[in-house]
Amino acid sequence: MQNIQPTILKKDEKKRYGKGFSRGELRKAGLSLAEAVRFRIRVDPRRKTAHEENIEALKAFFEEKKKSAKTASKAKKKSKS
Repeated sequence: MQNIQPTILKKDEKKRYGKGFSRGELRKAGLSLAEAVRFRIRVDPRRKTAHEENIEALKAFFEEKKKSAKTASKAKKKSKS
């Protein structure tokens, strides 16, 4: 399983990995808090910022999960037949 990590800016404008995504980033990516927990996406309740690159990463991750879930369900239907 692939882990996803947010990138944040330090005070000296360098990037580093954060502890979790902000709720605003989840909201803008179209995910609820319950979905984030289900997909094991870490959430940092202290963060208030919403960085565009994190939102795009969440959208890509969520789309990948949807595709893998669809192919898995198709495979289950074929194996039952």
